[in-house]
This record gives sequence, structure tokens and C-alpha cells, in this order.
Amino acid sequence: MQDIKQYVEHNKQRFLDELFELLRFPSVSADPKYKAAVLKTASYTAQKLRDAGADNVEICETAGYPIVYGEKLVDPSKPTVLVYGHYDVQPPDPLELWKTPPFEPTVRDGKIYARGACDDKGQFYMHVKAFELMIQNGGLPCNIKFMIEGEEEVGSSNLGIFVKANKERLKADVVLISDTSMISMENPSLETGLRGLSYLEVEVTGPNRDLHSGVYGGAVANPATILAKMIASLHDENNHITIPGFYDDVLDLTSEERKALNNAPYNEDEYKKDLGVDALWGEKGYSTFERTGTRPTLEVNGIWGGYIGEGAKTVLPSKANAKISMRLVPNQGSDKITKLFTDHFKKIAPPYVKVKVTPHHGGEPVVTPTDSIAFKAAQKAIAESFGKDPIPTRGGGSIPIVALFEAELGIKTVLMGFGLDSDALHSPNEKYDIFNYYKGIETIPLFHKYFAELSGK
Repeated sequence: MQDIKQYVEHNKQRFLDELFELLRFPSVSADPKYKAAVLKTASYTAQKLRDAGADNVEICETAGYPIVYGEKLVDPSKPTVLVYGHYDVQPPDPLELWKTPPFEPTVRDGKIYARGACDDKGQFYMHVKAFELMIQNGGLPCNIKFMIEGEEEVGSSNLGIFVKANKERLKADVVLISDTSMISMENPSLETGLRGLSYLEVEVTGPNRDLHSGVYGGAVANPATILAKMIASLHDENNHITIPGFYDDVLDLTSEERKALNNAPYNEDEYKKDLGVDALWGEKGYSTFERTGTRPTLEVNGIWGGYIGEGAKTVLPSKANAKISMRLVPNQGSDKITKLFTDHFKKIAPPYVKVKVTPHHGGEPVVTPTDSIAFKAAQKAIAESFGKDPIPTRGGGSIPIVALFEAELGIKTVLMGFGLDSDALHSPNEKYDIFNYYKGIETIPLFHKYFAELSGK
């Protein structure tokens, strides 16, 4: 551990400078205008893998953005770890809410503010630097393969094709991902599961054109009003989702599991203060940890229609739209939930509007085994690095490819993230603590060490 700390200390400014260079690329996969920047990010990532000591580094083309692959195979008798991450980021909008430019990383109070700082550039780059550290300090205890993609934020639609076509190349004993959070640096944790996702867009159409709200208002249904009413009906007075059959496959926690989950440190007043809210909202009968990690949800991610520019324009809009995401839990399936939503939303539409539902992408919920060699290696690594055992938690977010890896490669995943829930992922002013970045670089080599030892190799 001392050698690890010394290497990080001697190279910390370079590690930070390289991350800042990576963060300056506006690698927004959702918007075609950023295509050149996304491709440059892939090239930079590939070069940094080569610089760190990886072999057979390749920018693998797909129908969308490329996947960066690299490896270091030191001994066929040793276990192999497949490291996954993504170099694409969420759109930075709304830009006016950023205190500093989203693609010019800025340090304030020991925190890096930039789009992608935590999700996932800062976290996947820890693995590149930890890999370099191991190469320079006695070699690798495991074989390591890297697969860094550029479409995670838009559903990873081409990753599945790549994985299916490269099963032998990607053969490994475990997948290691840092794209999740800890409770805090004082209370380190390991996520034991992730929710699935169904993401879609709805469109409600009324008249064949925008209408004068004085001439036609009161005689023609307003699609924006109707959409708002339809969305509001999707939750009842207990904030329970009203779609018939939505909860049929939900696997409830046992009383013991609920107790263990709620034993994690939690201060509701601090939680509310951090978010700037006076009260919490959620499904009645469940705690905050349960609502955010083990219960399914339905949220409006965006809603629009009519005139939203400066000043006034009195129109009755022809159309209104919304983007809606549903987080899913074991044993819900994304295709089934998407169909249930689509059928229900069309059924509740009144006759004076037309409704269109367009699915975008989805993913399946996963639970990672806590009795595996890999999970125990992660526990030991964090315990040594932080000086205390990690708390098992459930993640509220979704990484759809975790289920894909299990289905196609037959291997489980360890979710060893170093972010915080307060890092404003997908929001303006996304951040990542410099301490967390260095702590990840220090901890990751210990995972590889213990994974090799516990594997008996």
C-alpha cells in the first residue's frame, strides 16, 4: 500500500492534467454536432492506454461510435479482469446553469467541475492510471482487458453486437466497473445491484396546427393540458404507479434485506438540505434507500409544447411531448414494461387527441452476488484502502450492459464506484472530488491483488 501511495503522490499532478485533457473533449453521444469530438475522445483514450502499457490497443468501429479495446495478458494461468467504462457524456444543457464552462474543468474546494468528471471519465480513467501504476510497480497480478465504449449515454445499442462478435477476445473471469457511487468517503460502500430502465417518448396531438388561444380556446382540447393530465394520472395518492400489471413481477425484499439496507448511515435533514427541498416525495411505505434502490419508479425527464420563447404568444399548441423513464427492479423486464406503458397510455388518451409512444432504449435490472471471489476481493481492497469495511448498498441508476455481460459472456460484474450521489450526474455543475479520484487509483490495484490471491492463482 505504501508503494501505491508513493507512486500516486509522485504523479498526482500528471494524473490530474491528463484527466483534465480528457474532460475538455465535448464527447456528447446524443447530439450529432459533437461527432468529431466524440471520435477524438476515443483516440485520446486509446493513446493513453498505450502509454500506460496496454497491448493490442484498437479503436473498434461500430455502426455508431467506436469501442476502445486494449489488454495486457501476463500469464494464462492467472485470472482475467475485464474493465468496462464509457468515454461519452450527457449533454451539458442547460448551459446557463453552469457556474463555469462544462468542458473546461475547474477546481473549486477540492472538486473537479466538468461534464463527465464523475460519469464516467473520471472513474474509468482511474483504471487506466491504476493499470499504469501496477505496470510500473512490480507488474500485474491479473490479466487485464479494457473495453471503453462511446454510446453508454444513448443506450449502448452497438455494444451488444460487439460483445457477441468478440466473445473469445473478451473472455474473462469478472467485469469490473467504476460508474457508481459510494455513500461517502467516510462510509465507503459497494453496490450489489442496479435498476433496469425503460426510456420512451410520448407525443400528444390535437388540432392540425397551432391555434389562436382566444379564437379556439375552450372549444378545442389543448394537447399540453391533456398530456399533463395523462402524466399526472400515472401516480395515485400514495405515489404508486397506476399502470395495470406494472408491479406484477417485482421481487420484494425480505424483512432481513430491508433491515440491512436501512442500516446504512442516513441523515434526512442533510439529504434535503443538499437537494434544496423542504420535504421528500415517494412511494408511501418505503424509506429513501428503498425508494432509490429497490423500488421501481416512473419519472418525467422532459416536457414541452407550445410557445416557450421570450415574451407572450397566445397559442393553443398542436402538439405536446414528454420524455419518460421508468427504473425497474428484479424481476421486471424492460420490453414488458415498455409494452404495458404503451398500451396503458394509449388507452387513457381521450378521443379528442391522438397519442404516439416511441421507445428509445432500455436495460434489465441486475443483482450482483456478494459471496463471489470478486466481490470479496473488492471488499478487502476497500477495507484496506479506507480502513473500514464497505457497506453493501443497491444502486438506483442503470447500467444496461451488466445484464448483457452476464448473458453473453457468462460472467458477473463488480460495481466498485468512487462517486457520490451529490456529484450532480446528468445535471449542470457535475463534479468529482479530487480525493475520490486519487483514492480510486490507490484502491483498484488492491482489488487485482486480492482477486488473484483469492482465486488461488
